Amino acid sequence: MDSIQEFMDTCNSDNTGSVSHTAISTTSSGLALAASSSTSSASPAATSSRYENQKRRDWNTFGQYLKNHRPPLSLSRCSGAHVLEFLRYLDQFGKTKVHTPICPFYGHPNPPAPCPCPLRQAWGSLDALIGRLRAAFEENGGKPEANPFGARAVRLYLREVRDLQSKARGISYEKKKRKRPPAPPPQLPQPQPPMPLQLTHHLHHHHHLPPPGATHHQ
Repeated sequence: MDSIQEFMDTCNSDNTGSVSHTAISTTSSGLALAASSSTSSASPAATSSRYENQKRRDWNTFGQYLKNHRPPLSLSRCSGAHVLEFLRYLDQFGKTKVHTPICPFYGHPNPPAPCPCPLRQAWGSLDALIGRLRAAFEENGGKPEANPFGARAVRLYLREVRDLQSKARGISYEKKKRKRPPAPPPQLPQPQPPMPLQLTHHLHHHHHLPPPGATHHQ
């Protein structure tokens, strides 16, 4: 069974989480930051294999965490609150600088100098980790409605971490919306070409219609 430290090192070097989470600056790395360099050139089969391997390691490590829990905790009794404990526990292995509001570099995406602000797990890393553990829970026989990794408290925590880190680091985690192609202009009816002058003159002199109520004489 992998130790927590080995788990963290492996995640930092062999993670294939969602590419949308790799907007974190190059000065930080967490559970899922290898995705930005690995998924761009890897084949789909290799990417799937690495993802499955990472998911298995994540699942084994979480199982080890439950065994080391005091008191020991079984998976069947694990709740969203325990998942939050696990995520906060992982922060001690984080490598992402999260500036505090009193730091002069708060909201600065590229600080020009070091500061004493704490290191944390990056939001994208935690989000990708929860996604893998959520899938692993159901693949190992867990019921979707009892999945602690999908608990509302976990979703709210991840959203809070995302918003906090976005403000502290001056980075937007919002997904770019795809621009819809402009709608084609409405099709207007083509105007009829004007009748030639000679034809109108001919119709005017040779095709007189009788006035209303007139009788036609043979």
